[in-house]
Amino acid sequence: MDHHAGLPFLRETLLFLTLAGILIPLLQRFKINQVLGFLTIGVVLGPFGVAQFAQQMPWLSVIAFSGDAEVQSLAELGVMFLMFLIGLELSAERLWSLRRWVFLGGSAQLLLTAVMIGSLAYWFGNRLEIALLLGLVFSLSSTAIVMQLLTQQRAMASPMGQASFSMLMLQDFAVVPLLILVDLLGKQTTDNLSIVVGMTLLKSLAAVLFIFLVGRRVVAPVFRYFAQQRQPEVFMALTLLVTLGIAGATAAVGLSLALGAFLAGLLLAETEYRHEVEVTIEPFKGLLMGLFFMSVGMGINLAAFAQNYVWILASVLGLVLIKASVVALIMRKGGLSWGKSIEGGFLLSQGGEFAFVIIGVAATTSILSRDIAQFMLLVVSISLLMTPFFARAGHVLGQFVEQKFCSQQSQEQASLPEELSSHVVIAGFGRVGQLLADILQKQGVAYVAVEHDAHVVANLRKQGRKVFYGNAARPELLRKMHMQHAAALLVTMDQPAAAMHAVLAARSEYPKLPIYVRSRDEIHALELRTAGATAVVPETLEAGLQLSFFALNALSIPEGEINHILDQERELRVSNQAKL
Repeated sequence: MDHHAGLPFLRETLLFLTLAGILIPLLQRFKINQVLGFLTIGVVLGPFGVAQFAQQMPWLSVIAFSGDAEVQSLAELGVMFLMFLIGLELSAERLWSLRRWVFLGGSAQLLLTAVMIGSLAYWFGNRLEIALLLGLVFSLSSTAIVMQLLTQQRAMASPMGQASFSMLMLQDFAVVPLLILVDLLGKQTTDNLSIVVGMTLLKSLAAVLFIFLVGRRVVAPVFRYFAQQRQPEVFMALTLLVTLGIAGATAAVGLSLALGAFLAGLLLAETEYRHEVEVTIEPFKGLLMGLFFMSVGMGINLAAFAQNYVWILASVLGLVLIKASVVALIMRKGGLSWGKSIEGGFLLSQGGEFAFVIIGVAATTSILSRDIAQFMLLVVSISLLMTPFFARAGHVLGQFVEQKFCSQQSQEQASLPEELSSHVVIAGFGRVGQLLADILQKQGVAYVAVEHDAHVVANLRKQGRKVFYGNAARPELLRKMHMQHAAALLVTMDQPAAAMHAVLAARSEYPKLPIYVRSRDEIHALELRTAGATAVVPETLEAGLQLSFFALNALSIPEGEINHILDQERELRVSNQAKL
């Protein structure tokens, strides 16, 4: 009797953990992109790598992944947790703050790219449904690689970084209907296609709505109950239970495990335990990402690449040029300079990791032939491997365009006053920032305003407003605004993350600078004060206090006493958040 029958793929699991334990520190030490490292290891040790020679050299079987079953199991587990991590990042608040880029920019990118690539696929002789599928699949970019590159470049808070993240967010949402589309195309049935499509969509929608309606009422109270025990292992077990439980529920109704994991992430993202969940799974994040990309590398057939390398490389180049052009035009239309638009275009020009999932499912259901599927997987794989080089080329080309054609950003920053002292710097020039500028101007106080939305800057400058384009979280821009001589910094941005980055950067560079910040509520105010803000004005709190002032004044309570009452209440509210 086989004593290991109850623990399948033990050797493969031990091999992966050994490789991860050795590989991750080495990649970090030599500053090599982890995604590319795991992809390469998957190619080398996968069924199409050294595993092919295991029969001639049996010792190779110890360090190789030789079978399809273990590869598919590793891939499915990796995809499931990758979808969970993506869902965890897509909170409603974050989505709403970037709604223009997500819904307009992201949708335009997805549809335009799909039409262009799908038309080419149809022109090359593919059936309409295959051309449609390929167009949609290749419109996706790699969330994992792009996010890692943006983090390494510290460009997440920049306008280009925010636009790139927004398009990736829309693409992540598009994965779910794409998986449903593949499932529909793979159904071999004699029934009317519209009936099959309608029934499947209704079933999918009913399952998603049921999970959300029930999950939102159950998940938060359950987490609240167990969190009171303050036991990390219980919290970890509960996180896994919710993830695997919802994934199992979607699989039970005929949908994918990945969709269920994505929904679990979305549900947890809306709770107050989102950050605790992120901290809990942080140690496993690198392992899960490595697991997925190593499994992706295992599916790359080097022999197939050698047979078709000319067409594969030509297809990679065409993919990059099409996607870079579409993204660059959309970013430029959204208000970014030509240089930053070109840089963002090349950053998002690769294929996406979920192409492996979707094409793999399409191949197993005979929608795509094995040869076409392998060809397309190789195109995506090579584009992923080349992403750091394309991103670097885009950065260099973007800088050249900025300098050669004197972009909006360089023009406006160059026009910043050479000498300023005892002035006020306004970070964020929406309605609140403009109101502050009007008051300061009437009092004869010099100010400098900076806004990170290039479209807003262009419109305001046409109206004669003195506002400059830039990211207030960048130390070099702070120096250009002569922050060392400023009387104060006023942060009025309505995006919590952007305000936090600006406060952290200013406090780090100028420890004694007075920083006054607008916040959404008491929780956000506490975070900003912890980050170094001198004083914070919560919108909801101040509106309530102002109305309270009018009410108490109508009762003939002395104004001095009212101010004392409101000051106490203001301090009490913020202090209470610190105790929670």
